[in-house]
Amino acid sequence: MTDRYASFVQSAAGRALVKRLGLPDPPRLRRHHPGDPLLAGPALLGAATGGRLAEPIAKILTAAGVELRDTGTAGPQDRFGALVYDASGITDSTELRQLYDFFHPQARAVLPSGRVIVLGTSPEECPTPREATAQRALEGLVRSIGKEFGRGTTAQLVYVSGDAADDPAHSAGTITSLESTLRFLLSGRSAYVSGQVIRVGGGAASVPADWDRPLDGQVVLVTGAARGIGAALATVLARDGAKVVALDIPAAGDALAAVANDIGGTAVQLDLTAPDAPTRLAEHLASRHGRVDVVVHNAGITRDKTLGRMDADRWDQVIDVNLSSQERINDVLLARELIPAGGRIISVSSIAGIAGNRGQTNYATSKAGVIGLVDSLAPALRQHGISVNAVAPGFIETRLTARIPLVVREAGRRMNSLAQGGLPVDVAETIGWLAWPASGAVSGNVVRVCGQSLLGA
Repeated sequence: MTDRYASFVQSAAGRALVKRLGLPDPPRLRRHHPGDPLLAGPALLGAATGGRLAEPIAKILTAAGVELRDTGTAGPQDRFGALVYDASGITDSTELRQLYDFFHPQARAVLPSGRVIVLGTSPEECPTPREATAQRALEGLVRSIGKEFGRGTTAQLVYVSGDAADDPAHSAGTITSLESTLRFLLSGRSAYVSGQVIRVGGGAASVPADWDRPLDGQVVLVTGAARGIGAALATVLARDGAKVVALDIPAAGDALAAVANDIGGTAVQLDLTAPDAPTRLAEHLASRHGRVDVVVHNAGITRDKTLGRMDADRWDQVIDVNLSSQERINDVLLARELIPAGGRIISVSSIAGIAGNRGQTNYATSKAGVIGLVDSLAPALRQHGISVNAVAPGFIETRLTARIPLVVREAGRRMNSLAQGGLPVDVAETIGWLAWPASGAVSGNVVRVCGQSLLGA
């Protein structure tokens, strides 16, 4: 679906009209293409007094080919592809002034589609209430920067586990997952992700032989793979080296086969609501691959009506497809030990599950349930080395959103910090990062892919 307004804004006449009338100004976003550098310019690295992360960050970024500057070497005319700040040393609200001292002089020095990343310690891990208070304050800073800097700049907060130094294995997994997270957030893969809080904790993680193919040799199941976000998922994951098992209902068989053929994957036609679907799927994966390293629960439906006008079938179908089928599949795959240590379970939620939506009580309930699934499974599966995460898309340009009435559609597109809808590839790239073996210490997260929507949290 084409965003004609965004295309018009890029023209000379459009630029003039936007400036004169103060209309929304969707920037042209920098998206990932294989072989691209992480950034279009150098990164400025800063740290609060006593920060524990600046040194590993510098090593990670240097190894990734990023040119680093610090406040001592940066000139007044310098422009940066990213501002990266280690705030882990801030232990009291009075020390928050260090954030102002770093960001204030650089607020206009970020290149278009630049990146702002602040790193700290999860408030739950802080040893004192004052430190927890100061670290929680970072969320307000980051979300405000995401709304202020403009021109496609995104801003994120990464809480990094503070006890990594006490356990070498924990530390190795945390630092590797920090590297995968920084590579994702700095690159064009995260074009439509902004204002997010991401937690990197303990867990096994492995560095790929080739960061351009971080899923090499991994067996990945994608449900709902025939069209839209699912088809983009299959394409991106295959590009990153995965052996993709693409699944969808028999009625979508032709489209599913086309996707599987295009990526060199395999197609499975299966109705996930059938009573024997989890068993049949498990038997297929066991006989063909012996395991499944990554399970991506993308299949979903809508049956919209206001609650007072909704019949029971609409409610039951949406809950069953969007939530209950995920639980049944997880139960069988885990019971049969088909998801090995180092495996990934990734579910697609929605900002409707966070903010709610009129006429979608069934859908919002199911998608909030997906978030509950992540919250409950992540700690339970951590001891088995399996991570569980979700993405929550906002307004994504698909054939479904194309059917929304014009006024509502335009509101959905513009009501975010990037003033535009996202693309299916934006969701796919985010899921790809969570699927990487290098992201093993990223678990229990719900990452919104919504351009920092003004709706919800």
